[in-house]
Amino acid sequence: MLTVVGRNGSPLSEAARTALESAALVVGEPGHLAGLPMAPEARVVAAEDLAEALQGVDVTDQNVVLVVDGDPGYFGILRMLLEQGHAPEVLPSAPMVARAFAQAGLPWEDALVVSARDGHLRQAVNACRAHPKVAVLTGPGAGPAELARALFPVTPRSFVVCEDLDGPGERVVYVRPAEATTRPWSNPDVVLVLDNRHALGEATWISGAAPGPAGWALPSDAFGEGGGGLRPDVRAFVLARLGPRVGDMVWDVESGDGSVGIECARFGAAVVAVDRDYATCERIRTNVRLHGVKVAMASGDVRSTAGHLPQPDAVFIGPGLAGPAGPDAVRTCAALRPSRLVAVAASAPARDDAETAAEMMDALAEHGFTTEAVQLRATPLDARPEPPDAPVTIVWGERDVQTWGRRPSQTIRPIETISALPADPAEPGEPTE
Repeated sequence: MLTVVGRNGSPLSEAARTALESAALVVGEPGHLAGLPMAPEARVVAAEDLAEALQGVDVTDQNVVLVVDGDPGYFGILRMLLEQGHAPEVLPSAPMVARAFAQAGLPWEDALVVSARDGHLRQAVNACRAHPKVAVLTGPGAGPAELARALFPVTPRSFVVCEDLDGPGERVVYVRPAEATTRPWSNPDVVLVLDNRHALGEATWISGAAPGPAGWALPSDAFGEGGGGLRPDVRAFVLARLGPRVGDMVWDVESGDGSVGIECARFGAAVVAVDRDYATCERIRTNVRLHGVKVAMASGDVRSTAGHLPQPDAVFIGPGLAGPAGPDAVRTCAALRPSRLVAVAASAPARDDAETAAEMMDALAEHGFTTEAVQLRATPLDARPEPPDAPVTIVWGERDVQTWGRRPSQTIRPIETISALPADPAEPGEPTE
């Protein structure tokens, strides 16, 4: 049979010792094989890629043990083994993240845990921008220095870098991002990225990041006086098309009050608000503080500053860029290849919304987006007769749009029909035990 043993430097469990003593083949990561109780005739293979080392090995007629770090079911090898058809027995130790937070002396039920490995550095960085307590599992090209270079100096954070946890070279180092970019690191396993003002966090009922907002498309007065922002009904549609998620970077360009960016931040996305007007920037900062979220502020015209901002996953272009400026901004942002772009087709004098919308759709199509547009109008139904709100034209584009409904995925379980629940023997109003 195949057994996966997690090791973290603490004494092995009795089950782990028994599995190792009876193994004909032991495969492990370098540094995890020393001092293990094995039979003298057991074959030992040290390998960085354990799944590759297991290729061609018959586990049906011999006992094979894989030795890994921590919990193999937590960002570990277990998923890959199951996908390859194995059904291993798993004997885990404490996860690496738990050990890292123990070293830092912090509770971690409210921490967001992400992996920067396998090309996910950018998403991990965005999570660190948006959340005050993040554990980042590192890898080659995605270590403390790379994290620090992406975060510094815009996002003030402190790092707890854990190297070779529970190994002979274990070292736990507290550094600022600026220092992390220049120091040499040896086998960093995990980096805790902390906003020291909120590192302790609050007691919670759910593990990981806080749940999403209880409500969204907040009323206009939630963003102060002065107008300039989107009506809640229009904002709801914009948010639906932007689809902000943890790990995303969203640009809120010229929204007027920062409401779109603030709501995206409430969903867990990293956000940069961009506006040319100084007074509007101050208003956005006030609204950000009011809602207690993280939104970076960039002053200037997005057409000239786009190249200096973090790579976007979704972009909103608001009514502040009216007339020809709107399509120009769409063209600039679309060239950066975000997954989703939503824009208000605001008209200048002597132009209508349809003309502006058509130019925006053409700009999106030039960069490979699938485009649509809609005109939204809302008429409040209350006791006071009010004229209908002016229509707002929204243009949006998506890249790599998913096609629905042609063939069901072979990995999706079929719909199951359950039998009817048994009738309640109690009479109406009669208590049951």
